[in-house]
Amino acid sequence: MSALEQVQAGAEPAVAAHAVDRVDGRFDHFVLEAVHEGYLMHYGEPNGFDGMDEDLALLAGDSLYALGLARLAEEGDLAAVAVLADLITNCAKAHAEDEPATAADLWSKASL
Repeated sequence: MSALEQVQAGAEPAVAAHAVDRVDGRFDHFVLEAVHEGYLMHYGEPNGFDGMDEDLALLAGDSLYALGLARLAEEGDLAAVAVLADLITNCAKAHAEDEPATAADLWSKASL
């Protein structure tokens, strides 16, 4: 099972109902995949979910951010939680400043 399939299975029921079969996730690590899907819910086209209106997509994105961060916290890796929280913050800042290429660059360097 891919990390994206695991994210789909672990999503809140209202979000999981929108899971799609096309599974072309980018990351092998569950946490990064969950947070990346959350990011895509906010700023792009998610890989593993479809059919949500804009409001639900924003809420689903927040839910997936929380899913990834909670998994890291459960593992006790608080330093990685901080790194991931900074990634989320810096990507939001880049989009607020109309610099999506900066956010894409941050994601291209993302790893835990």
